[in-house]
Amino acid sequence: MQRLIKKLYYGDIPDAGGGTAPSNDQQPTTDWPLWEVFIRSKQGLDHKHVGSLHASDAQMAIENARDVYTRRQEGVSIWVVESKRLTASNPAEAGELFEPAADKVYRHPTFYNLPDQVNYI
Repeated sequence: MQRLIKKLYYGDIPDAGGGTAPSNDQQPTTDWPLWEVFIRSKQGLDHKHVGSLHASDAQMAIENARDVYTRRQEGVSIWVVESKRLTASNPAEAGELFEPAADKVYRHPTFYNLPDQVNYI
C-alpha cells in the first residue's frame, strides 16, 4: 500500500489529524534562523531596528517583517539580516575603541573661526 504524504508550503494550514510527516526539504520552525529587522520610515533616511523574527530564508523574513512591522504602511524599505551575521563591539571596551578620536580636535567644528557672513552652520 502506497502512503501519500502531502507537502506543506509556507502559509498552508495542515489538515487536522492528518498525521503527515514533514518532508525532507521542510525545516521545523525551531530550526529556522533568527533575522533582525530594520525599517526605514517615510519621514527618515535611516533604517531603524524594530525587532526580530524567525524565518526559513531571506524572502520569507522580508514578507513576515512586512506583515508584522509595517501593518499601518509606515515603512518604505525593509532590511533583514540573519542574526548570526551581525558583529557588535563590546560596550565594556568603548573607551579603547573610541579613544583615538579624542585627540583629533580639528574634527570638531569649534576649532574653526567662521566669518560673520556664514549663517546656519
